[in-house]
Amino acid sequence: MPKDKNQPEYYTAKELAEKLSLNVMTIYRYIDAGKLKAYKIGKEFRIEKSEFERFMNKAKTK
Repeated sequence: MPKDKNQPEYYTAKELAEKLSLNVMTIYRYIDAGKLKAYKIGKEFRIEKSEFERFMNKAKTK
């Protein structure tokens, strides 16, 4: 089934940890501290791609 362009893409906490070379607990801490917004579905978190991009832009140094 092709992806709908209007459907947001999501990352798992594990995927973001791997992408950023961080421990997954660090991602959970960011979520818990409110630095990274996530949806909890069952026992797993899902982070929208646009939220991850916002998080990275905010962390960017000038």
